[in-house]
Amino acid sequence: MNLSELINNINSGALDDRFRSLYGSVTPQRIRFLSACERFSRLYPEQDEIQIFSASGRTEIGGNHTDHQHGCVLAAAVNMDMIAVAAPNDSGVIRFSSEQCPECTVSTDDLAVHEDEKGTTASLIRGIAAGFANIGTAAGGLDILVSSDIPTGSGLSSSAAFEVLIGTVIDCIYNGGEAGAEKIARIGQAAENLYFGKASGLMDQMASALGGLAAIDFEVPESPRADRIDFSLEDAGYCICITDTGSSHADLSDDYSAVPAEMKHIAQAMGYSVLREADEEEFYRLIPELRKVCSDREILRAAHFFAENERAILEAQALRNGDTEEFFELVNASGDSSAQLLQNLYPPSSPQSQSIPLAIMLSKRILGGSGAVRVHGGGFAGTVQAFVPIYTVREYIDGMERVFGKGSCHVLRIRNEGGVRIIM
Repeated sequence: MNLSELINNINSGALDDRFRSLYGSVTPQRIRFLSACERFSRLYPEQDEIQIFSASGRTEIGGNHTDHQHGCVLAAAVNMDMIAVAAPNDSGVIRFSSEQCPECTVSTDDLAVHEDEKGTTASLIRGIAAGFANIGTAAGGLDILVSSDIPTGSGLSSSAAFEVLIGTVIDCIYNGGEAGAEKIARIGQAAENLYFGKASGLMDQMASALGGLAAIDFEVPESPRADRIDFSLEDAGYCICITDTGSSHADLSDDYSAVPAEMKHIAQAMGYSVLREADEEEFYRLIPELRKVCSDREILRAAHFFAENERAILEAQALRNGDTEEFFELVNASGDSSAQLLQNLYPPSSPQSQSIPLAIMLSKRILGGSGAVRVHGGGFAGTVQAFVPIYTVREYIDGMERVFGKGSCHVLRIRNEGGVRIIM
């Protein structure tokens, strides 16, 4: 679409219904999209015909630390997202800019892993371009400006949203949109693992790419089964609140990596590669033998996996049945298991820093037995997730922000679309 035409459409309200569907609001998105278009125009004045894309953040609803053991999860795309204003160029170079970082460039003629580039935005872009090249789509030059309203440290997986966003841009502009959500998710995961240098499961990318509320089974990780669930929390009278406790994720890499490593150690001691391959009853029968070669914490974390994997399945079924009472019981049980067995509510090296348990305690006090609350995402620091009755959401926000600061509590809507082209 011509840039000036697009700006006129935004100002005239022609995109209001689209904004309302994706975000539940209009005015903030008008301002946001206009700002992104105007900045793109300043950065790349030679570009006149542009396209706009979006990829959602995600919230993990069930299955805490199960995906890396090929387990089941329940996840949802949310109305906080990343958008990209983009246009092809004939330079063979992807030029990328955002509000958070200066421009970087990636040549589409050089798609090898760069060891000195790991941990950077450029590494992800290069890895995603390489992923498309591997499926027979040679990405050409692009000018891309990204704007994000996913709060840093929110646990809503901004990295996966970014990967899905760049994948969607390349897919739509150079691949006719043929790859689809699952393939884009896989390309994003591979880029994060191989090019960026961070191990990750596939849950985040799948949830962001698929959209909606989905039960995802990673038993066969090369071909995960995803089942969309038609359920509206809002219609049931609840909303999702994510509270950022302000605790830092810095220096927690060892704590995060220890969880899959310890679960895998148990699996290997039983003769398997991951816990999903093992039988739960066999695990409990072998605990005396496992204690000879594995730590007690490893055993407890494995016990969490078996129960949590089953809970994720039951949570999905409860929502299909419209049984919110059963669902909330399972969510609370998940939170208890994360605290007692998985032990990812605070870093073991800093037992005095317990912002996640504090937030859970306060949430339970405010909720008074209604709804549910649990640790959100990887844990050890960061955020908690609460299912809050709509009639008490203001009280909940005020109570959490009184402790964790103004703007720390975010109310989310489940978004039915994942990675999409909004404007062509």
